[in-house]
Amino acid sequence: MNDTQRPDGPVTTGPRPAPDDTTTDRGGHRGHGDHAAAFRDRFWVSLALAVPVVFSSHMVADLLGYHVPSWAAWMAPVLGTALFLYGGQPFLTGAVGELRGRRPGMMTLVALAITVAAVASALTTLGVGGLMLDFWWELALLIVIMLLGHWLEMRALGQASGALAALAELLPDTAERVGADGAVTSVPLAELRVDDVVLVRSGARVPADGQVSDGAAEMDESMVTGESRPVPRAVGDRVVAGTVATDSALRVRVQAVGEDTALAGIGRLVAQAQASTSRAQALTDRAAAVLFYFAAVAGAVTFTVWAALGDLTAAVERTVTVLVIACPHALGLAIPLVIAISTSMSARAGILVKDRLALERMRSVDTVLFDKTGTLTRGEPAVVAVLPADGVTDAELLGAAGAAESDSEHPLARAVVAAARAATAIPTATGFRSLTGRGVRAVVDGHDIAVGGPTMLRELGVTAPGELTGPTATWADRGATVLHVVRDGRAIGALALADDIRPESREAVRDLHAAGVRVVMITGDARDVAEAVGAELGVDEVLAEVLPADKDAAVARLQARGLTVAMVGDGVNDAPALARADVGIAIGAGTDVAVESAGVVLASDDPRAVLAVRRLSEAGYRKMWQNLMWATGYNVLSVPLAAGVLAGAGFVLPVAVGAVAMSVSTIVVALNAQLLRRVDLGVTAG
Repeated sequence: MNDTQRPDGPVTTGPRPAPDDTTTDRGGHRGHGDHAAAFRDRFWVSLALAVPVVFSSHMVADLLGYHVPSWAAWMAPVLGTALFLYGGQPFLTGAVGELRGRRPGMMTLVALAITVAAVASALTTLGVGGLMLDFWWELALLIVIMLLGHWLEMRALGQASGALAALAELLPDTAERVGADGAVTSVPLAELRVDDVVLVRSGARVPADGQVSDGAAEMDESMVTGESRPVPRAVGDRVVAGTVATDSALRVRVQAVGEDTALAGIGRLVAQAQASTSRAQALTDRAAAVLFYFAAVAGAVTFTVWAALGDLTAAVERTVTVLVIACPHALGLAIPLVIAISTSMSARAGILVKDRLALERMRSVDTVLFDKTGTLTRGEPAVVAVLPADGVTDAELLGAAGAAESDSEHPLARAVVAAARAATAIPTATGFRSLTGRGVRAVVDGHDIAVGGPTMLRELGVTAPGELTGPTATWADRGATVLHVVRDGRAIGALALADDIRPESREAVRDLHAAGVRVVMITGDARDVAEAVGAELGVDEVLAEVLPADKDAAVARLQARGLTVAMVGDGVNDAPALARADVGIAIGAGTDVAVESAGVVLASDDPRAVLAVRRLSEAGYRKMWQNLMWATGYNVLSVPLAAGVLAGAGFVLPVAVGAVAMSVSTIVVALNAQLLRRVDLGVTAG
């Protein structure tokens, strides 16, 4: 057959405070890893200063039952002041920015607490006003805990792009370019151009995105897709920059270089995800602003009430205590740390969260709309059924068909040859002829072999035996392409070819159903073909004969029925629908990874990853609210008690107890966020 026509129908194709560092990554952006290192260094120095401050405090000594020697009296005020100026600098700077923008929030709260603690402690040390407010140790703990929180947060954010950055660093500095005369020359990576052919030796990394032009190899793509198992790549397959040829050499025709590569696109998506603001983060910012005013009002009321009772010293001490412990240390970690960890986990699993709002919405999705071609199916034809005539084996039938088709470049021919190679050794064919629009003929082991559809059978005057007619009619009714194999004028069997369903698709549909999610399939294919695929997969609804331009309207109709829809497609023809859906998920991004219309991009083509996105969304949401309730609960209880609402009953929250509760609250929130890492996403990480 020729390479443009085949019989029997078409073939389906398919504002944290930043340390004073200006280090940038290879893309010119400041790296979270650099911020993490800066916070780490500031944390360790501050911790070294904080230890003697805490243990030289008389309040701590009384609490733990030991004596502070007289010579240590200078340690708390001197080292505490140094700690305030050095360790507190990021928060003081952040507060100035918030106040200038008239948006007091977390940084203003922290700065207020450490400033009040430092001033009150300094006045106590100097004996001014008869105050007994030794808050140097509280100031030290507060600064150290907040620095630790920001270090953990920045480190978690850095992990989201760490694996990809490591891959970028491991790209070869040079490539072996193959000239027109076959000579191999080593050239810098920057000199590669589209359509160059490069040699990738066994064990070497692919220098640029491209298509295999010669050879076959098992490729390690774990750093890009999250799939730990090597993936076979042969002539015609795409390969991605940074992946490794593990067992054999390849020649690759370059299709994208530099910023156009998949790896560069993934890096941009990760950076965009880290910069995006989620609804939960916005909630935290609003909560911090409310708590700032809450602390200010609580402090003013506390001072007014105690002063009205005639105890000015108690008024000052209670007010200072309220302002110090009102700082929501745990709230500063409650949401950001969960977001950071979920972003890190998703990136390592090959799930690239471009828009954090999309990840948060995924938990409420009740309908997943899958595009068929290239998503639930492979988007290329494959032999899905083999039917030999009486007296002929499967291997014999496939061997003859594969030999006759071996010189054709048509997609159907490649599918037949691939199936034959998997089943048997393919004989050598001679005298190959392409019969335009009908099939191919060749001589195989001395036999005249013809492969084609009903038109070819009629032209050759061949009648298929009865055992073939029933099954082949059923195949045709289900939309499959039917090829008959004729040997020496007799039909010896038939092959059914169709867009191959991914084996993972059945599992994806089953697991989504188990999670209570409705599954809908949308396709431009004829209804009988679509219904057959839908029935095999067990989807709830099939939308067939839908033009690409009308897919977004189909999404809108589902939403009009009150459904919350996640659209899963290849991110190219499905762009309008991806943008219309409540959550747009681009699957199998490959070299088209920079998909602007999708909120989530799956680096692999495994549809099961859609359920992993949902699991991560649900788990992250639970952790956010657990942390939020714990963090705000501390403030709701501790501030009134510190203000003295139960003073009439003889109880006022001691400063030491309030500080310990604050520390425990922060630690619980941090540990609870880390438990998110134990969630099984159900996908293989690299």
